[in-house]
Amino acid sequence: MPNLNSTDWLILLLYLFGLLAIGFLLRAKIKTSKDFLQAGRTLPVWICVLAFVAASLGCQEVIAMGAAGAKFGFRAAMLFSFGAIPALLFAAIYMMPLYYGSGARTVPEYLGLRFDRKTRLLNACTFAVMTLGSGGISLYVMARVFESLQIFDPLFYVNGWPHSGIFTFCVLLFAAVVLVYILLAGLAGAMISQVLQFLVIAAGFLPVVMMGLKNVGGWNGVRAAVPAAYPHSGYIPDGVSSIFLWLLLGFVFGAGRWCTDFRILQMAMAAKDAESARRIPLFAAAFRLLIPFMLILPGAIAIGLPTPYSSTVVRDENGVIYHEITVVPPDEAQGQGLVPARVDTATGKPLLDAGGRVLLNYDRATPEMLIHSLPTGLLGLGLTALLASLMSGLAASITAFNAVFAVDIYEPFIRKNADNRHSLAVGRWAALGGALIVVGVAYAVSVFGGVALSNILDALLLVFALVTAPQLATFLMGMFSRRATGHGAFAGLAAGTAAALLHYGLTLPADARAGAQGGWIAVLHRYPRFIGECFWTAIIGFAVNLIVASVVSVSTQAKPAEELKGMVHSLTPRPAIAVWWKRPESIAAAILLAAVALGAFFA
Repeated sequence: MPNLNSTDWLILLLYLFGLLAIGFLLRAKIKTSKDFLQAGRTLPVWICVLAFVAASLGCQEVIAMGAAGAKFGFRAAMLFSFGAIPALLFAAIYMMPLYYGSGARTVPEYLGLRFDRKTRLLNACTFAVMTLGSGGISLYVMARVFESLQIFDPLFYVNGWPHSGIFTFCVLLFAAVVLVYILLAGLAGAMISQVLQFLVIAAGFLPVVMMGLKNVGGWNGVRAAVPAAYPHSGYIPDGVSSIFLWLLLGFVFGAGRWCTDFRILQMAMAAKDAESARRIPLFAAAFRLLIPFMLILPGAIAIGLPTPYSSTVVRDENGVIYHEITVVPPDEAQGQGLVPARVDTATGKPLLDAGGRVLLNYDRATPEMLIHSLPTGLLGLGLTALLASLMSGLAASITAFNAVFAVDIYEPFIRKNADNRHSLAVGRWAALGGALIVVGVAYAVSVFGGVALSNILDALLLVFALVTAPQLATFLMGMFSRRATGHGAFAGLAAGTAAALLHYGLTLPADARAGAQGGWIAVLHRYPRFIGECFWTAIIGFAVNLIVASVVSVSTQAKPAEELKGMVHSLTPRPAIAVWWKRPESIAAAILLAAVALGAFFA
């Protein structure tokens, strides 16, 4: 059980108080729906950049990065960070000018302007379901993490409350704090809060990395310990040549997210002008170069540290025999390093894969590193960093949902030409409804899907494969093809998503059973690993979307070129920048070279 002192609790309470204070201080500035949904488009670039980065460091991402570090070693950085950088640069140079220049307030609204109402509605509904589902999973995971870390056990023990209520307490507490500052200050409150959250995450994880490196024997200790600790890491390609494979995987999984996910793009679309909106993803890409050292490295360290075991030490002092007994929970003793085993709650025994190997609970890698690395006094800062990751991702999900609901579902299809006061009220009610649904999803996952979704890394990859990859094809056709039509975009998006679901239902990893990882229709093919199944699911969804959309577009009437100005790349004028090193393309090239150099070093 973590030994939290008054300093640790003070840090946690000050952080929660700071979030609420931001909401109350900004409340008076929220007077219109634009202020609430778009932060008035007045925030400076540095706030937008930090909010952009923080929105991408939600609970799922922070836990998943640590899990990937434990499972694959530091080479996972090429998938999660270096692989995402080309997608971020592509979004900055080519896509943000069209999002911002078209006048769209949301990403689905861009599809409505470029194509038609039905494509906009389909994308808005798909996005709403994905966002609320993702937010609910994040809330569930973080509540379970804090429950497993036994942070609130003393509070419940002293007051005689049942231990089973800790999960409910965590869910309601975390969701309530986020909801309050969003209702008060909207997107502006969420973005300024995310700046605070990013600083807390950095301050909380840097000491973990430094102390973890000291305990594992430095960088050479990490490199030596991970392959020995994890016997299945050998299937990961070694050498400099592997960088291209991992960058490809990272681009496939990351392009749809960084180029189409409104939860993150809303931070750039809230910029004060088009040039600022274009530079925000560029600067965020530079920050991503540092993220692996802060979030992936702790997982790699965790798997390389010694595995704790129960032990008894007998010593004799002045004729008195002392027995010092250290009791380690069975899941930790049967794990690897600080990564515990996954345990069947019914039998208390470790879960095994199809090959009879113990399944490790990689999601616990980062939390266990925090508990074992930070001393009392700093432990509160580390736990606050974990909590900040949840708050950041949850806030991004709720603000994105209320904007999409108000702009893309309510306004065009339920009540047109609503006045500003009514639109502001709809945005706030949508935020409240979204928060309630997220809480409901967290409880549903707890009851029906806790075991299936215990690996948040797999859940994150699956969402990318099933949802974002097919969507990416629709946006690329809309932005770079004048011939693409609304009928083609709608048919392609529907067909691509269906094809991805079908492939996922007919395939299965070699070491898994039919269910959450696929094969729920039939098992026609087995992939060596789940990441390969997700990769091909994404490729098939993307390709089917392109093919169907192209065929349907050829047989239907396209919009005239005059109506596509500002929405198609070839028809949109770009401002000329005289100084070459200030051009976005030059900045992007420098960042990409840095990513390739780091990837080659760690390959």
